[in-house]
Amino acid sequence: MDTWMCVYMLVGLQLSGSFAYDGSGYWPYTDDEDVRYTGVPWCAPVKVKHGHVSCQTPRGERNKNVLGTRCKIRCKTGYEMHGSSEILCMASKQWSGNYACREVRCPKLAMPSNRGYKCSDGSYFNSRCQFFCSPGYTLRGDLSASCQSSRTWSGGNSVCVDVDPPVITCPNIKEKTAEPGKLTAKVTWDTPEGKDTADGILTDVILKGKPSGSHFPEGNHKLSYTVFDRAENKATCRFNVRVRVRRCTPLSVPDNGWMKCDSATDNYGATCEFRCLGGYELRGSAARVCQFNMEWSGLETSCAPMNINVGVRSAAALLDQFYEKRRVLIISAPSAANHYYRFQMTNLQHAQCGLDLRHVTVIELVGVYPAQIGRIRHRLIPPGLALQLRLLLQLSQNSFNMVLLDKQGVDKQRYTFPITAAEIFTTIDTFPLRTEEATLQKEAGQSC
Repeated sequence: MDTWMCVYMLVGLQLSGSFAYDGSGYWPYTDDEDVRYTGVPWCAPVKVKHGHVSCQTPRGERNKNVLGTRCKIRCKTGYEMHGSSEILCMASKQWSGNYACREVRCPKLAMPSNRGYKCSDGSYFNSRCQFFCSPGYTLRGDLSASCQSSRTWSGGNSVCVDVDPPVITCPNIKEKTAEPGKLTAKVTWDTPEGKDTADGILTDVILKGKPSGSHFPEGNHKLSYTVFDRAENKATCRFNVRVRVRRCTPLSVPDNGWMKCDSATDNYGATCEFRCLGGYELRGSAARVCQFNMEWSGLETSCAPMNINVGVRSAAALLDQFYEKRRVLIISAPSAANHYYRFQMTNLQHAQCGLDLRHVTVIELVGVYPAQIGRIRHRLIPPGLALQLRLLLQLSQNSFNMVLLDKQGVDKQRYTFPITAAEIFTTIDTFPLRTEEATLQKEAGQSC
């Protein structure tokens, strides 16, 4: 019996290197009857990578893989059992089950929107995953998570929120000059394009102030744009619109005259027109314009007393001095004692203001040539010139006559008997040019 046993052992030693393998449960002995009671190895040795084995033999044999041996397998931390955690060496020379310790693997981490992560070892045990957010978002919650032996992640409760305000740049508009004759300037600009740092989407753009293309009055105007993103973050940019009106030094109303200006009276492009009161004539420019260089065009305007030259040679030359300046009322009488003449002159003396407002100059022709006298207020007209006036205007020197000429020298009305100043004024006030004059005088506050 001892001899056969030796043979079995020798054969087993020769074959064990060829057929035994870790976890196979196979051992190359064939004589069950001989090894069953001798404590000779029967099943393959139990080897567990990443684990621990604890075996018990039937009779406390030294070898831990004899027939009837029972082994318990435990995996190291971070590894889990796949197969049987307890195996038995059977008569078939096989262990009763397969076994292996495999590394613990956690489920794949969820990928919320706008968030990502980077792990040191994928989803395996002890792998540490660092969380990060997409540009424009901020991480709130756990910064990282680790895969635990329980196949669960530690941490991971975090979200990426949009807390960054959008980005917006306002236009750069410094100054705009008003156009000629205007007190406002049209200002245009491109609407600023805001940008959200997160998803690039803006929900609203609000302008505080006048929109582009509006006319802005003189001065500084503050405007702003405010943009909102989907997370209700907002950003505001501000800019100024300054409108400048070029102005000349204000003009003064000339003495004994009035001035009418359009626009704002002294701004670039404004035109000022001048007129003089009755008995005065305009010197300088009748109209002046405020130029771009903020200087007035033309010459300084004044109203000087009208100087009638009675030394001219003809009646026509005398009347030409009144052309487009004054209306002329010529009164002719055979003598200063003429009843009609005295009544007419008395009536007109009390209406001198009305005559001046209507730019009327009175010329008197009294007497019979060569003893006749002509005068314009206190200035005497030579007898020969007075005769020419009567001849030119066809005025009889033997009876009372009166003729009214307009500013163009046109014969507008004739009278053979005295009339009141009111009747003369009524006639003059129907003239088209007089309507314009009356409007200007009313604006200037001129009245009797």
